[in-house]
Amino acid sequence: MDDLVRELRLLNETLRRIAGMISPQITPDTFSASKAFRVYTQNSRLAVKTIASPDPVTFRELMGIGHVTAALRTNTEQFLSGLPCSNVLVYGPRGTGKSSSVKALLNEYGRKGLKMVEVTKESLLRLPELAEILRQRDEKFIIFCDDLSFEQDDSSYIPVKAVLEGGLEARPVNMLIYATSNRRHLMPERTEDNLPEYSGGELHPSETLEEKTSLSDRFGLRLGTTHFDLTAYMEIVSNYALIRKIRIRKEELKDMAVQWAHEHGNYSGRTARQFIDNLQGRLGLEKK
Repeated sequence: MDDLVRELRLLNETLRRIAGMISPQITPDTFSASKAFRVYTQNSRLAVKTIASPDPVTFRELMGIGHVTAALRTNTEQFLSGLPCSNVLVYGPRGTGKSSSVKALLNEYGRKGLKMVEVTKESLLRLPELAEILRQRDEKFIIFCDDLSFEQDDSSYIPVKAVLEGGLEARPVNMLIYATSNRRHLMPERTEDNLPEYSGGELHPSETLEEKTSLSDRFGLRLGTTHFDLTAYMEIVSNYALIRKIRIRKEELKDMAVQWAHEHGNYSGRTARQFIDNLQGRLGLEKK
């Protein structure tokens, strides 16, 4: 019997070591290696990956959302200076530069000590654990939640609410949450949410809408983008062409860019960048 117990203990220790190698425990020192990280869940534990080559996007590339980039920069500078600042939600249609505007902050302020941790939706339930680890660091961290949204019966938003505001423990002063979403309130909204409810003949206001808006309300700074028109789209295209030193007649550039947008279904910053990528590649081939 004693031999069996010893064997089981050895097996348990071996399994723990294997689990540690597959999914090493995150410690404060984990975040010394770089300025950009991705946190995810593996084997029911938090895991972290260093991002060796962060997206090099800069604010110079972003057009048509000046109010968003200006507010993001101001809030981030307050954060780095130890001044009062806000968690941020950037919402709006796809392809309008929401994610790029947040990623550009790292390239703008990384040399000033800013670090960014991208968090997958699956690991949001462990957000309080991550916050406790980062609390022990001296650097300033932006938790980047990209394309954040929740379905009707999804409860993973609850830890986010607690970390933003509402939990007993205060959010670490060296951590902010910057989220992007296509939804202003992060959750689906239905017509019936605004309808009154009746119970025993008594009128009660619907509490569903209150629950759905309570999450977005916890972001102190909420910044919205809108669909681009043709004028804004061409400003973005022309700006990319200038940055990349593409020499082409203005009229020809517009004709090709508009045709590309019509084929791809919208005037957006993403469509503009994809057009320029394609154009630059084709012109490069012609020179060979």
